[in-house]
Amino acid sequence: MTLFAATDPVRLSLGVAAWATLATCPPAVLLGWLLARRRFPGKAVVSALVYAPLVLPPVVTGFVLLKLLGRRGVVGGWLAEHGLAVPFTFAGAVVAAVVVGLPLFVAAARGAFEAVDRRHDEVAWTLGLSPARTFFRVTLPLATPGLLAGAALAFARSLGEFGATIVLAGNIEGETRTIPMAVYTALESPHGEGEAWKLVGASLLLALGAMAGYELLARRHRRLLELDRGR
Repeated sequence: MTLFAATDPVRLSLGVAAWATLATCPPAVLLGWLLARRRFPGKAVVSALVYAPLVLPPVVTGFVLLKLLGRRGVVGGWLAEHGLAVPFTFAGAVVAAVVVGLPLFVAAARGAFEAVDRRHDEVAWTLGLSPARTFFRVTLPLATPGLLAGAALAFARSLGEFGATIVLAGNIEGETRTIPMAVYTALESPHGEGEAWKLVGASLLLALGAMAGYELLARRHRRLLELDRGR
């Protein structure tokens, strides 16, 4: 394996994780806020659906996604009519990472919003701010460190995604062969252990870096809340 080939799965993994984290951010923030601050019919069902990928086997998640997004699926058929394909593409790897990373991001976002004192909202309303402006000018800034910690956690989860990805996106070199897939491929080769160790080392460095970022951001959020309570 050349140096370029050895780094190709690393670049793919970083690309998939970055795009997945960006795509996950808006729904995760919205769902986290709804679950933390609002009561509505079916809240328990929404919560169960959001967190389901945490307890489902990743291969099962990938199978469900394949049936939904495949050419014969309800969503996949419509996409195919418009010239868009998800299975066995880079987009498929991103979708798989989004689905498995979303529950972690939502859980962190929910905790971040729950930790923000509701009295700040009430004070903002008495000063004439609308609920939307209160959210963007008061609630969101106070929750931001916790949200960034959730993003780091989702990013780290996306880097290690294997089960759902291999079912939905396959193991295509240069297209969907991320680090986990490349390690799996190397281990199937008679002389692939050395290549696998290189990829394992890269994976460890990336995962530890992402988790260190999560810990720093989570600690910053706790300090911000402690300062806020001490006022």
